[in-house]
Amino acid sequence: MVARGADVNAKDETQQSAYLIAASEGRLGLLRLALAHGARVDDKDSWNGTALIRAAERGHALVVGALLQAGIDRGHVNRIGYQAIHEAVWLRRDSTTYVDTVRALVAGGVQLTTPSRGERLTPLQMARERGFDRLTGVLMKATTSDPVKEPDAALLAAAARGDADAVALALRAGADIEARDGKERTALLLAATGDHVDAARLLVAMGADPDALDDRHDTPWLVTGVTGSVAMLEALLPARPDATIRNRYGGVSVIPASERGHVDYVRRVVQTGIDVNHVNDLGWTALLEAVILGDGGDRHQQIVRILLGAGADRTIADRDGVTPLEHARRKGYVAITGILEQS
Repeated sequence: MVARGADVNAKDETQQSAYLIAASEGRLGLLRLALAHGARVDDKDSWNGTALIRAAERGHALVVGALLQAGIDRGHVNRIGYQAIHEAVWLRRDSTTYVDTVRALVAGGVQLTTPSRGERLTPLQMARERGFDRLTGVLMKATTSDPVKEPDAALLAAAARGDADAVALALRAGADIEARDGKERTALLLAATGDHVDAARLLVAMGADPDALDDRHDTPWLVTGVTGSVAMLEALLPARPDATIRNRYGGVSVIPASERGHVDYVRRVVQTGIDVNHVNDLGWTALLEAVILGDGGDRHQQIVRILLGAGADRTIADRDGVTPLEHARRKGYVAITGILEQS
Protein backbone atom coordinates (compact mmCIF):
# COMPACT_ATOMS: atom_id res chain seq x y z
CA MET A 1 0.00 0.00 0.00
CA VAL A 2 2.83 2.39 0.80
CA ALA A 3 4.47 1.55 -2.51
CA ARG A 4 1.23 2.55 -4.23
CA GLY A 5 1.14 5.91 -2.47
CA ALA A 6 -0.61 5.31 0.85
CA ASP A 7 0.07 8.12 3.33
CA VAL A 8 1.41 6.83 6.66
CA ASN A 9 0.35 10.13 8.24
CA ALA A 10 -3.29 10.08 7.06
CA LYS A 11 -5.63 10.29 10.06
CA ASP A 12 -9.13 9.03 10.73
CA GLU A 13 -11.83 10.85 12.70
CA THR A 14 -10.10 9.91 15.99
CA GLN A 15 -6.87 11.59 14.88
CA GLN A 16 -5.01 8.31 14.56
CA SER A 17 -2.63 7.55 11.72
CA ALA A 18 -0.94 4.32 10.69
CA TYR A 19 2.25 5.68 12.25
CA LEU A 20 0.60 6.46 15.60
CA ILE A 21 -1.23 3.14 15.70
CA ALA A 22 1.96 1.23 14.92
CA ALA A 23 3.57 2.92 17.92
CA SER A 24 0.74 2.25 20.35
CA GLU A 25 0.30 -1.36 19.22
CA GLY A 26 4.02 -2.13 19.39
CA ARG A 27 4.31 -3.05 15.71
CA LEU A 28 8.03 -2.43 15.30
CA GLY A 29 8.22 -3.50 11.66
CA LEU A 30 5.33 -1.26 10.68
CA LEU A 31 6.76 1.60 12.70
CA ARG A 32 10.07 1.28 10.87
CA LEU A 33 8.18 1.23 7.58
CA ALA A 34 6.27 4.37 8.51
CA LEU A 35 9.42 6.21 9.61
CA ALA A 36 11.17 5.22 6.39
CA HIS A 37 8.28 6.66 4.36
CA GLY A 38 7.88 10.09 5.86
CA ALA A 39 6.11 9.64 9.16
CA ARG A 40 5.89 12.95 11.01
CA VAL A 41 7.84 11.89 14.08
CA ASP A 42 6.29 14.46 16.43
CA ASP A 43 2.72 14.08 15.16
CA LYS A 44 0.01 14.18 17.85
CA ASP A 45 -3.16 12.21 18.55
CA SER A 46 -6.48 13.47 19.91
CA TRP A 47 -4.98 13.57 23.42
CA ASN A 48 -2.15 15.76 22.13
CA GLY A 49 0.12 12.79 22.70
CA THR A 50 3.12 11.75 20.65
CA ALA A 51 3.96 8.27 19.46
CA LEU A 52 6.52 8.12 22.28
CA ILE A 53 3.84 8.71 24.90
CA ARG A 54 1.58 6.10 23.31
CA ALA A 55 4.34 3.49 23.13
CA ALA A 56 5.56 4.17 26.67
CA GLU A 57 2.05 3.85 28.08
CA ARG A 58 1.79 0.38 26.50
CA GLY A 59 5.28 -0.72 27.54
CA HIS A 60 6.67 -1.16 24.04
CA ALA A 61 10.37 -0.73 24.83
CA LEU A 62 11.59 -1.54 21.32
CA VAL A 63 9.26 1.03 19.79
CA VAL A 64 10.30 3.57 22.43
CA GLY A 65 13.93 2.99 21.50
CA ALA A 66 13.23 3.34 17.78
CA LEU A 67 11.37 6.61 18.34
CA LEU A 68 14.14 8.01 20.52
CA GLN A 69 16.65 7.16 17.79
CA ALA A 70 14.39 8.90 15.28
CA GLY A 71 14.69 12.14 17.27
CA ILE A 72 11.19 12.37 18.69
CA ASP A 73 10.42 15.12 21.22
CA ARG A 74 11.43 13.59 24.55
CA GLY A 75 9.75 16.13 26.81
CA HIS A 76 6.34 16.65 25.22
CA VAL A 77 3.42 16.89 27.67
CA ASN A 78 0.01 15.58 26.58
CA ARG A 79 -3.44 16.96 27.34
CA ILE A 80 -3.63 15.31 30.77
CA GLY A 81 -0.23 16.65 31.82
CA TYR A 82 1.93 13.55 31.32
CA GLN A 83 5.22 12.99 29.59
CA ALA A 84 6.08 9.56 28.24
CA ILE A 85 7.80 8.45 31.43
CA HIS A 86 4.82 9.49 33.58
CA GLU A 87 2.56 7.29 31.48
CA ALA A 88 4.97 4.35 31.64
CA VAL A 89 5.01 4.50 35.45
CA TRP A 90 1.64 5.82 36.67
CA LEU A 91 -0.78 4.07 34.37
CA ARG A 92 0.58 0.56 34.19
CA ARG A 93 2.41 -2.15 36.18
CA ASP A 94 5.72 -3.19 37.73
CA SER A 95 6.63 -5.74 35.08
CA THR A 96 9.70 -6.53 32.99
CA THR A 97 8.03 -4.88 30.02
CA TYR A 98 7.78 -1.58 31.84
CA VAL A 99 11.21 -1.87 33.44
CA ASP A 100 12.63 -2.23 29.92
CA THR A 101 10.58 0.75 28.75
CA VAL A 102 11.66 3.03 31.59
CA ARG A 103 15.30 2.03 31.11
CA ALA A 104 15.02 2.94 27.42
CA LEU A 105 13.55 6.32 28.36
CA VAL A 106 16.37 6.88 30.86
CA ALA A 107 18.98 5.92 28.26
CA GLY A 108 17.32 8.19 25.72
CA GLY A 109 17.69 11.25 27.91
CA VAL A 110 14.10 12.05 28.91
CA GLN A 111 13.45 14.37 31.86
CA LEU A 112 13.34 12.38 35.09
CA THR A 113 12.43 14.91 37.76
CA THR A 114 9.57 16.88 36.21
CA PRO A 115 6.30 16.38 38.13
CA SER A 116 3.07 15.55 36.36
CA ARG A 117 0.61 18.40 36.02
CA GLY A 118 -2.26 16.80 37.91
CA GLU A 119 -0.72 14.75 40.71
CA ARG A 120 2.42 16.91 40.98
CA LEU A 121 4.48 13.75 41.29
CA THR A 122 7.83 12.99 39.69
CA PRO A 123 8.26 9.61 37.98
CA LEU A 124 10.12 8.30 41.06
CA GLN A 125 7.38 9.51 43.37
CA MET A 126 4.81 7.89 41.11
CA ALA A 127 6.62 4.57 41.29
CA ARG A 128 6.75 4.74 45.08
CA GLU A 129 3.09 5.78 45.30
CA ARG A 130 2.11 2.77 43.18
CA GLY A 131 4.29 0.40 45.19
CA PHE A 132 6.29 -0.50 42.09
CA ASP A 133 9.52 -1.75 43.64
CA ARG A 134 11.28 -2.59 40.38
CA LEU A 135 10.52 0.73 38.72
CA THR A 136 11.43 2.54 41.93
CA GLY A 137 14.83 0.85 41.83
CA VAL A 138 15.46 1.86 38.23
CA LEU A 139 14.44 5.47 38.83
CA MET A 140 16.35 5.70 42.10
CA LYS A 141 19.57 4.73 40.36
CA ALA A 142 18.82 7.05 37.46
CA THR A 143 18.23 10.08 39.66
CA THR A 144 20.68 9.56 42.54
CA SER A 145 23.77 7.97 40.97
CA ASP A 146 26.95 9.96 40.63
CA PRO A 147 27.66 11.49 37.21
CA VAL A 148 29.12 8.97 34.79
CA LYS A 149 32.78 9.48 34.07
CA GLU A 150 34.25 8.12 30.83
CA PRO A 151 30.87 6.99 29.43
CA ASP A 152 32.30 4.57 26.83
CA ALA A 153 34.32 2.66 29.41
CA ALA A 154 31.39 2.73 31.81
CA LEU A 155 29.10 1.29 29.13
CA LEU A 156 31.43 -1.60 28.36
CA ALA A 157 31.97 -2.40 32.03
CA ALA A 158 28.24 -2.28 32.78
CA ALA A 159 27.41 -4.58 29.86
CA ALA A 160 30.11 -7.05 30.86
CA ARG A 161 28.69 -7.38 34.38
CA GLY A 162 25.07 -7.26 33.22
CA ASP A 163 24.06 -4.05 34.98
CA ALA A 164 21.24 -2.80 32.75
CA ASP A 165 20.63 0.30 34.87
CA ALA A 166 24.28 1.32 34.55
CA VAL A 167 24.08 0.67 30.79
CA ALA A 168 21.17 3.11 30.64
CA LEU A 169 23.07 5.75 32.58
CA ALA A 170 26.17 5.39 30.41
CA LEU A 171 24.08 5.86 27.28
CA ARG A 172 22.33 8.81 28.89
CA ALA A 173 25.76 10.32 29.56
CA GLY A 174 26.64 10.10 25.87
CA ALA A 175 28.41 6.76 25.52
CA ASP A 176 28.91 5.50 21.98
CA ILE A 177 26.70 2.41 21.81
CA GLU A 178 29.25 0.83 19.45
CA ALA A 179 32.30 1.62 21.63
CA ARG A 180 34.80 -1.25 21.72
CA ASP A 181 37.21 -2.65 24.25
CA GLY A 182 40.78 -3.79 23.62
CA LYS A 183 39.50 -6.96 21.94
CA GLU A 184 37.11 -5.04 19.67
CA ARG A 185 34.09 -6.23 21.64
CA THR A 186 31.05 -3.97 21.80
CA ALA A 187 28.73 -3.65 24.76
CA LEU A 188 26.17 -5.91 23.08
CA LEU A 189 28.78 -8.59 22.42
CA LEU A 190 29.89 -8.45 26.06
CA ALA A 191 26.29 -8.74 27.22
CA ALA A 192 25.65 -11.67 24.87
CA THR A 193 28.81 -13.46 25.98
CA GLY A 194 27.78 -13.18 29.61
CA ASP A 195 24.14 -14.00 28.80
CA HIS A 196 23.03 -10.73 30.39
CA VAL A 197 19.64 -10.57 28.74
CA ASP A 198 18.28 -7.45 30.47
CA ALA A 199 21.28 -5.40 29.35
CA ALA A 200 21.08 -6.85 25.85
CA ARG A 201 17.39 -5.98 25.50
CA LEU A 202 18.15 -2.37 26.39
CA LEU A 203 21.08 -2.18 23.97
CA VAL A 204 18.97 -3.65 21.18
CA ALA A 205 16.17 -1.19 21.89
CA MET A 206 18.66 1.65 21.62
CA GLY A 207 20.02 0.44 18.28
CA ALA A 208 23.08 -1.69 19.05
CA ASP A 209 24.50 -3.64 16.11
CA PRO A 210 24.03 -7.44 16.45
CA ASP A 211 26.59 -8.03 13.69
CA ALA A 212 29.58 -6.12 15.13
CA LEU A 213 32.66 -8.33 14.78
CA ASP A 214 35.40 -8.55 17.40
CA ASP A 215 39.02 -9.61 16.92
CA ARG A 216 38.02 -13.30 17.10
CA HIS A 217 35.38 -12.85 14.41
CA ASP A 218 32.53 -13.25 16.88
CA THR A 219 29.34 -11.19 16.83
CA PRO A 220 26.58 -10.96 19.44
CA TRP A 221 24.47 -13.28 17.28
CA LEU A 222 27.24 -15.82 16.65
CA VAL A 223 27.95 -16.05 20.37
CA THR A 224 24.44 -17.32 21.04
CA GLY A 225 25.27 -20.49 19.12
CA VAL A 226 28.05 -21.14 21.62
CA THR A 227 26.15 -20.24 24.77
CA GLY A 228 22.91 -21.82 23.57
CA SER A 229 20.87 -19.06 25.13
CA VAL A 230 17.38 -18.97 23.64
CA ALA A 231 16.56 -15.91 25.74
CA MET A 232 19.49 -14.03 24.20
CA LEU A 233 18.50 -15.20 20.73
CA GLU A 234 15.04 -13.76 21.29
CA ALA A 235 16.51 -10.53 22.63
CA LEU A 236 18.64 -10.11 19.50
CA LEU A 237 16.03 -10.98 16.87
CA PRO A 238 14.38 -7.52 16.84
CA ALA A 239 17.78 -6.10 15.81
CA ARG A 240 17.57 -8.20 12.62
CA PRO A 241 20.92 -10.00 12.93
CA ASP A 242 22.61 -11.36 9.83
CA ALA A 243 22.42 -15.14 10.24
CA THR A 244 24.84 -15.67 7.34
CA ILE A 245 27.85 -14.08 9.07
CA ARG A 246 30.48 -16.76 9.70
CA ASN A 247 32.60 -17.34 12.78
CA ARG A 248 36.35 -17.91 12.68
CA TYR A 249 35.73 -21.52 11.67
CA GLY A 250 33.50 -20.48 8.79
CA GLY A 251 30.35 -21.63 10.53
CA VAL A 252 26.95 -20.09 11.26
CA SER A 253 25.42 -20.20 14.73
CA VAL A 254 23.49 -23.44 14.32
CA ILE A 255 26.73 -25.40 13.84
CA PRO A 256 28.38 -24.83 17.25
CA ALA A 257 24.97 -25.14 18.89
CA SER A 258 24.49 -28.57 17.30
CA GLU A 259 27.96 -29.69 18.34
CA ARG A 260 27.45 -28.56 21.94
CA GLY A 261 24.04 -30.18 22.34
CA HIS A 262 21.99 -27.01 22.77
CA VAL A 263 18.65 -28.63 21.96
CA ASP A 264 16.32 -25.73 22.72
CA TYR A 265 18.53 -23.30 20.84
CA VAL A 266 18.68 -25.49 17.73
CA ARG A 267 14.91 -25.99 17.86
CA ARG A 268 14.42 -22.21 17.91
CA VAL A 269 17.13 -21.10 15.53
CA VAL A 270 16.01 -23.37 12.70
CA GLN A 271 12.71 -21.46 12.77
CA THR A 272 14.55 -18.27 11.76
CA GLY A 273 15.40 -19.61 8.32
CA ILE A 274 19.09 -20.10 9.06
CA ASP A 275 20.85 -22.33 6.54
CA VAL A 276 20.95 -25.74 8.21
CA ASN A 277 23.06 -27.10 5.35
CA HIS A 278 25.82 -24.51 5.61
CA VAL A 279 29.29 -26.08 5.35
CA ASN A 280 32.03 -24.60 7.51
CA ASP A 281 35.77 -24.39 6.81
CA LEU A 282 36.26 -27.90 8.20
CA GLY A 283 33.83 -29.22 5.62
CA TRP A 284 31.16 -29.97 8.19
CA THR A 285 27.46 -29.11 8.42
CA ALA A 286 25.50 -28.83 11.65
CA LEU A 287 24.35 -32.41 11.15
CA LEU A 288 27.91 -33.67 10.71
CA GLU A 289 29.06 -31.79 13.82
CA ALA A 290 26.19 -33.18 15.88
CA VAL A 291 27.32 -36.69 14.96
CA ILE A 292 31.10 -36.32 14.82
CA LEU A 293 31.56 -34.12 17.90
CA GLY A 294 28.45 -35.12 19.83
CA ASP A 295 28.26 -37.91 22.39
CA GLY A 296 25.48 -39.88 20.73
CA GLY A 297 23.20 -39.29 23.71
CA ASP A 298 19.69 -37.97 24.01
CA ARG A 299 20.55 -34.31 23.37
CA HIS A 300 22.35 -35.01 20.13
CA GLN A 301 19.67 -37.47 19.08
CA GLN A 302 17.09 -34.72 19.49
CA ILE A 303 19.25 -32.29 17.53
CA VAL A 304 19.64 -34.73 14.66
CA ARG A 305 15.86 -35.09 14.51
CA ILE A 306 15.36 -31.31 14.65
CA LEU A 307 17.89 -30.68 11.90
CA LEU A 308 16.38 -33.32 9.65
CA GLY A 309 12.93 -31.91 10.28
CA ALA A 310 14.23 -28.48 9.28
CA GLY A 311 15.55 -29.75 5.97
CA ALA A 312 19.10 -30.85 6.78
CA ASP A 313 20.52 -32.93 3.95
CA ARG A 314 21.74 -36.24 5.38
CA THR A 315 23.66 -37.00 2.17
CA ILE A 316 26.14 -34.11 2.53
CA ALA A 317 29.44 -35.79 3.33
CA ASP A 318 32.64 -34.45 4.86
CA ARG A 319 35.79 -33.78 2.85
CA ASP A 320 36.63 -37.47 2.92
CA GLY A 321 33.24 -38.39 1.52
CA VAL A 322 31.92 -39.78 4.81
CA THR A 323 28.25 -39.08 5.44
CA PRO A 324 26.62 -38.46 8.84
CA LEU A 325 25.15 -41.97 8.73
CA GLU A 326 28.54 -43.55 8.14
CA HIS A 327 30.04 -41.52 10.98
CA ALA A 328 27.24 -42.62 13.31
CA ARG A 329 27.83 -46.27 12.42
CA ARG A 330 31.59 -45.98 12.97
CA LYS A 331 31.04 -44.41 16.40
CA GLY A 332 28.53 -47.03 17.42
CA TYR A 333 25.76 -44.50 17.90
CA VAL A 334 22.89 -46.95 17.46
CA ALA A 335 20.07 -44.48 18.12
CA ILE A 336 21.42 -41.81 15.78
CA THR A 337 22.12 -44.45 13.15
CA GLY A 338 18.49 -45.47 13.34
CA ILE A 339 17.28 -41.88 13.01
CA LEU A 340 19.46 -41.30 9.96
CA GLU A 341 18.43 -44.58 8.34
CA GLN A 342 14.77 -43.63 8.47
CA SER A 343 13.40 -42.57 5.11
